[in-house]
Amino acid sequence: MKAVEVTGYGGVDKLEVVETAIPEPKEHEVLVKVRACAINNTEIWMREGAYGDGSKSGWRPEGVTFPRIPGSDITGTVVAAGSQVDHQLEGSNVVLFPFTSSGQPGTEHIAEDMSFIGSEYDGGYAEYVVWPADLCFDMPLSNFTESAVFSVSGLTAWHMIEQIQARPGETVMVTGATGGVGSLSVQIASKVFGAKVIAITGDLANQEKLKELGAAHVFSYKSENLAEEILQANDGPIDAVLDVVGDALFSTSLHVLKKGGKFCTSGSAGGQNTNLDFRTLYLKHITMYGSVLGTREEFQEMLGAISQGKIKPVIDKTFPLEEAKDAQIYFKNKGKFGKVVLLPSHE
Repeated sequence: MKAVEVTGYGGVDKLEVVETAIPEPKEHEVLVKVRACAINNTEIWMREGAYGDGSKSGWRPEGVTFPRIPGSDITGTVVAAGSQVDHQLEGSNVVLFPFTSSGQPGTEHIAEDMSFIGSEYDGGYAEYVVWPADLCFDMPLSNFTESAVFSVSGLTAWHMIEQIQARPGETVMVTGATGGVGSLSVQIASKVFGAKVIAITGDLANQEKLKELGAAHVFSYKSENLAEEILQANDGPIDAVLDVVGDALFSTSLHVLKKGGKFCTSGSAGGQNTNLDFRTLYLKHITMYGSVLGTREEFQEMLGAISQGKIKPVIDKTFPLEEAKDAQIYFKNKGKFGKVVLLPSHE
């Protein structure tokens, strides 16, 4: 099969298109013919060494074993089943839950042995992938590309919103609102949980699109008066922040939060380190959450909301699998709206 491998930590030159053997499913696994694989920050940061010191970086502390096929947002068709799997699954169109763990229901994502597809296992930058049968779920939509854009970004967004316990009528600010996690956070917070959403983006040319997704207000992080604009639009401090930016908007976020407000972060694209005056934290009674991924139950709830039309796919561009380098470079460009997806050709 054709696949794209990461050969080590570094730039996109570490991505190589290769011909390799089609993997064989173990007794509890299935072989999936990959139809689409959306790109996430996760595989880029893994390649760049952002999860560690550059010598050991991955979802697990021991780092990644190279070469590794990245990719975690995967849809495809089951074409073979292991000896302990119901062969009636063959022919099913599925979306893959993106990690394994021994954690009990509700704590799967924080188990010490949580292992991610595309980091600890070979992933979806390939024509075929093997995965445990019980972690393959029916696609929420009939289209492979559209169904591939939710797994990591959507699960992360859903879990963040569950953590802050968003309620109807509350105001939630979403940073990085045109990205994968951000655009889904806008939709889930507003259309599933009933919150009023303030979306933060760079280019206000996208504000109408964000309002279509459910944002009540859209502001640019480039504004010199961003905090004042947020407070004025909400007629006072807001209830919660869903952040993927990190340092660049951290002080603004804490400033606009009400007393008893909640701050949840799942990314740091705008800076991994920040200055924090602890007095702001305790005098405003702010609760802070670190968040990544979520539970199987949340994944199934998300798939249900997608199938009901409450959450819609937002896709910026697709690339052939062989152009993974160009796709990752494009992914990092500012100004895109929604997800970038790789499509194997299966010639």
